[in-house]
Amino acid sequence: MRNVLKTTTVIATAGLALTLAACGSGGSSSGDSDPNKALTVVASPTPHAQILQYVKDNLAAKAGLKLDIKVVNDYVTPNTSVQDGSADANYFQHVPYLDEFNKKQGTSITSVGTVHLEPLGLYSKKAKAVTELKDGAQVAVPNDATNEGRALKLLADNGVITLKSGAGTTATVRDIATNPKNLKFKELEAAQLPRSLDDVDAAVINGNYALDSGLKPAQDAVVLEKAEGNPYANILAVKKGKESDERVKKLAELLRSDEVKKYIQDTFQGSVIPAS
Repeated sequence: MRNVLKTTTVIATAGLALTLAACGSGGSSSGDSDPNKALTVVASPTPHAQILQYVKDNLAAKAGLKLDIKVVNDYVTPNTSVQDGSADANYFQHVPYLDEFNKKQGTSITSVGTVHLEPLGLYSKKAKAVTELKDGAQVAVPNDATNEGRALKLLADNGVITLKSGAGTTATVRDIATNPKNLKFKELEAAQLPRSLDDVDAAVINGNYALDSGLKPAQDAVVLEKAEGNPYANILAVKKGKESDERVKKLAELLRSDEVKKYIQDTFQGSVIPAS
């Protein structure tokens, strides 16, 4: 990964990581599976922490599960916290991102099940259709490897650009084969993309950050990813070896329950889609 894993990002989240470590020192480490202790889960604010809060408020007690939800706004701290044992699980990412993170960082984090899909979308304050993007328009995209590739695929699927043969999930702007509108691409950390809409012609924004900024993907996106066959469903993840923790199993089951699926459908109205 590139900018999202820069030292500055890690430094910026170090205080939060230390806080999580302090919370974990009381028994939330990866080696602690006491069913009577709270399961510490690190999550992005929207929709992940919202969904977890629904589980905590409505389903966890009946299932005999205690939850401690830690909310973060970056894509690094959740994995480093799970890896170092200061958190038991995280809920914020999809498998392509996790695979790339493990490869680059030498971590051993694994999925214990998919929960939902947040369709990636192209947003603009200047264009209501991709055909309205002007020649030379500036388009912002996520700068982490898997989400940049995902953003470029969205543009390619909608006829804005074409990608070189063989360009996969980690495609970058260097993998663009044709660019008929001579678009200029601005690579930004995913969390910054909603704020960039005032400065660029369009931006491809991750679903969680779109929701967190007040955008409604199902209504506001110029184009939106399709759910069918989409590999980017968000997952509950743990450090390898933690999958057998009964608390993790309970949470994974609750997150896939009919009650949670209905909550997602009713709350997010197509902007977040339960995993099939």
